[in-house]
Amino acid sequence: MRAVLAAIQIHTSLTPMIPLLQKRWPPAAEVRIDGESVAVAVKVSARAKSYRLSIPHGSGPLLTVPKFGRWGEAQAFLDRHTPWLASRLERSVKPVAFVRGAIVPLRGVNHRIVPTGRVRGVVEVGEDDGEMALLVPGAPEHRARRLIDWLKIEAERDLERRVRVHARTLEVTVHSIIMRSQATRWGSCSTTGKLNFNWRLVLAPPFVLDYVAAHEVAHLVEMNHSEAFWETVEVALPSMARGRDWLKVHGRELMVYGLEG
Repeated sequence: MRAVLAAIQIHTSLTPMIPLLQKRWPPAAEVRIDGESVAVAVKVSARAKSYRLSIPHGSGPLLTVPKFGRWGEAQAFLDRHTPWLASRLERSVKPVAFVRGAIVPLRGVNHRIVPTGRVRGVVEVGEDDGEMALLVPGAPEHRARRLIDWLKIEAERDLERRVRVHARTLEVTVHSIIMRSQATRWGSCSTTGKLNFNWRLVLAPPFVLDYVAAHEVAHLVEMNHSEAFWETVEVALPSMARGRDWLKVHGRELMVYGLEG
């Protein structure tokens, strides 16, 4: 199950030619947006059949070019789509590093990261100056890791509970649940009953996590996204549209938490 990724591409009829060595492609290009220079990383892909401009989660603009492409064509493509890039960058979500004072949602409720000043201990939920807080121990360089480890445990606990319910409803067997940190996926399912989930689901309101849990369990019945699959998800979770719609609108915002700015 993939999150929405901002991207635009064009399929170009490329004249067969001797492949250019990747080292001959510049590592980055520059465009002017509102009078400022914006760097666009360049990636040569042997699998790409078109030029593609995207803004991957937690990083800057990326221009993907086919191995058999021409730099002149790539530059022209980039120039034509600079207005699209400007619009996307204006609306893009910035990375949220897990540092002192950062605001992080937990199950849909905003919490501020507050260091405890203690070297040892576990992350706790509490209050600080009248607002909800995540109380994180450890030295500054270890706080982000400690918080992520704790969030993974909380996410796994929530997901195990909901997966168990949906598996019982659909009469399927789940063999394992693993927390991942994917850049574009919320979950995945294997034919052997192994489910993978993005730990950032614990940041969303509970009905969103519940939807993704039902979605992946339903894949144990239908390993596709056919009409039958969506009917199966709805059997497991009649209110599934609520969580799916929330992710379409806000999913990209969650993907940047825990990334360095």
